[in-house]
Amino acid sequence: MTKTVDLYTKVLQDKLSQAIKNNSESFKKATAAIFKSIESGGVWHLFGTGHSSMAVQEAFHRAGGLIPVNPWLEEYLMPQAGPTRNGSMEKLSGLSQVIFDYYKPQENEVLTIISNSGINPTTVEMAEVARPRKIKTIAITNLEHSKENKSRHSNGKKLFEVCDIVIDTGGVKGDAAITLPHLDVPVGPLSTILNSFIINSLVISVCEEFSKIGVAAPVYLSANVAGGAERNRKLEAKYLSRIPRFR
Repeated sequence: MTKTVDLYTKVLQDKLSQAIKNNSESFKKATAAIFKSIESGGVWHLFGTGHSSMAVQEAFHRAGGLIPVNPWLEEYLMPQAGPTRNGSMEKLSGLSQVIFDYYKPQENEVLTIISNSGINPTTVEMAEVARPRKIKTIAITNLEHSKENKSRHSNGKKLFEVCDIVIDTGGVKGDAAITLPHLDVPVGPLSTILNSFIINSLVISVCEEFSKIGVAAPVYLSANVAGGAERNRKLEAKYLSRIPRFR
């Protein structure tokens, strides 16, 4: 590897080592809320736009991941929709209510909203829509970036200001961390890796809570292991009415 890639690796290692440590209380609260909801029969809802949607995909239908995960994935809000669609839609006021009504979270369930910047209307409004319905909200966001940029929401609020629990990824302003000669913008984004690490750390911690009470957490076995697909389908059956992408 080049020295620059070595530097990127070092930055990521440092950020990952601090991601949970710097959010210890928020992480405990998030784990407890997700565990309580799933243990009582609920599902874990996750939402993110742009590249933050990749962390939602990371949580859904994957080996070693929780089964009762309801991913709020809308193609027009994901990178593959293209910047002219995706960029405009995540700034569209009122869209969150439509998405929220479609996925139908139930009282006392948990909605995790992932946004590196935390400044766009769709993510901010999603938390505001959830609050009066008694849905616990968890923000996974980059506080350094968010605090240094103006909200695009008409009320001036940012995601970390409207969620019940906030987990700071510890990312940098602008997301990219590596500067190069003769290049006027940094390279080496951090958010996707940090978001996925936090999501999987929450999964592990929730499963640990199940183990503490002597119960096997509802977790996927790889479908590429003998018997995995059949085992998973039996566990998924409990949540067919709650998770649209299972149907």
